[in-house]
Amino acid sequence: EPGSDSPLIVLVEDNLPDAELVRAMLAGAGGYEVVHVTRLEAAVRVVAETPPSCVLLDLTLPDADGLEGLRLVREAAQDVPIILLTGRQDEKLGIQAVQNGAQDYLVKGKVDDDLLVRSIRYAVERKRIESHLVEAALHDALTGLPNRALLLDRIMHALNRSAREVSTVAVLFLDVNDFKLINDTLGHAAGDELLVAVAGRLLTCLRPGDTVARFGGDEFVMLLDGVRGNSGVMSVVERIRTELADSFTVRDQEVFITASIGIAIAKDERDAPEELVDQADAAMYRSKERGRDRFDLFDPMIKTSQERRLETANALRRAIPSNQFRLAYQPQVRLADGYMVGVEALLRWRRGDGTFVLPADFIHIAEDMGLMAEIGTWVVREACRQAALWKGARTEGFKVSINLSPAELTHPEIVQELRNALEDHMLDPGSLCVEITENIVADEGALLGSVAEIGALGVRLSIDDFGVGYSSLSALRRVPLDSLKIDRSFIAGVGVDQKDTAIVAAAVALGRALGAVSVAEGVETVVQGKTLHDMGCDQAQGYQFGPPLAAEVVTEALHIGLGPDAAWQGWLSRAGSRGGESRGIDRS
Repeated sequence: EPGSDSPLIVLVEDNLPDAELVRAMLAGAGGYEVVHVTRLEAAVRVVAETPPSCVLLDLTLPDADGLEGLRLVREAAQDVPIILLTGRQDEKLGIQAVQNGAQDYLVKGKVDDDLLVRSIRYAVERKRIESHLVEAALHDALTGLPNRALLLDRIMHALNRSAREVSTVAVLFLDVNDFKLINDTLGHAAGDELLVAVAGRLLTCLRPGDTVARFGGDEFVMLLDGVRGNSGVMSVVERIRTELADSFTVRDQEVFITASIGIAIAKDERDAPEELVDQADAAMYRSKERGRDRFDLFDPMIKTSQERRLETANALRRAIPSNQFRLAYQPQVRLADGYMVGVEALLRWRRGDGTFVLPADFIHIAEDMGLMAEIGTWVVREACRQAALWKGARTEGFKVSINLSPAELTHPEIVQELRNALEDHMLDPGSLCVEITENIVADEGALLGSVAEIGALGVRLSIDDFGVGYSSLSALRRVPLDSLKIDRSFIAGVGVDQKDTAIVAAAVALGRALGAVSVAEGVETVVQGKTLHDMGCDQAQGYQFGPPLAAEVVTEALHIGLGPDAAWQGWLSRAGSRGGESRGIDRS
């Protein structure tokens, strides 16, 4: 085993006399440690485990012949220089070897101590320079982030993977607004310092496997690889906006910035990486034109972004007065016996022309327009009204869950609106559950204060999409949680993928330790349901147990007291056809 600080040479040679000769040459030069193996299989293992300074490779081995051995060693350790040391005096083969990554081609019997040592030194230096040039060619000198060339390569690989794994690939193009003013005011050195700080914050917003690159100036481009649909993309965008909203300290001065973000979502693997980046770039410029500190989704299939946004904004103002919002209710069942113990209220907008608009397509506009408080109040009152109607229908312990966003929670009247709605409908606070995102729990300010006040009312609290946010375990202790909703991205692999199953089991155990009910989101198969039951998960929600349903359909279910009998699935099938939503459509 190598143990000294001397340069390590791996000698791959099955001819023992030849190997001893090479050892003697290197010993005469001094300062080298040699590991000798006789088979390519052993060489691949050694260089992968402990990358050496150089590999001396014979082309004729018991388990490999010709350039195939060179290829396999290169794959095992791409940054290690390889010198071919062979008995074949073949100029054509030597040229092919160098073209395939060898640093040199030496012929046995024509090599002395000086030539061998010089060749090793030159090979190591050439490889070092080559690696440095590759690194410089693929990374931004200021931030160390990948540059355009490397990002495009990663986008191409992500698109190829998405075709196999049926996942979403998205590109975000971010431009720091008014960066020139900061540069001109504080100086270019301060501007560079700010860009490095922005790069650091962007890295904290992404998941492992995602990429943030710098394209020069104040432009950053991010690859979201295998993200969970449009909602997953928007979640990342909101994290970025939240992270950049905090002030930066540059040269002892407090600096605030905003950013314009363009989003392009790949349609399929045939999309070109350059095209996706260009689409995100175009969407970013439209965001700038609309007022900055915004984001926009590229969509060439319909009207321009500006026209769509204006049209949606105008329609949104009429939605509540025109009674265009609806709540759909997705069943939540107890896994121990199959009984429906609650529902999650999901917002739906049916416009005047009869078309449905998904929350992901209008919530951000509503936030920018300052309408979220009004929408949140409507959701609270409608959910409480409906829960009151269900009070007498075998609903002991039955709860209605609603989602409140950070924009709604920061509204000063939200707690009072909840209190008024509960009192107006004479509703037990425990029959209502407010779902919040994991990131809200990590907040130290007004958001967490609102959550605490809501909990003080007696309303149940649940963390939604648990596992994809970035709250700490200590933060979880600050909130009186009733339940943890395990994110559907983990549930998809339960019973099939070992890692996903282990993560979900850990989340269930954490919920139990916190005294919180564990709820699995997005359960779609019998295998998932059984595995969750066996690991001790308390409740589940998903198309395996029922789609989002109209209120009257839930009323029927409560009146007939559906439980774990054979009629459950059959009734759900009939109910879904009358008032449910199609499987596979993400409308939450």
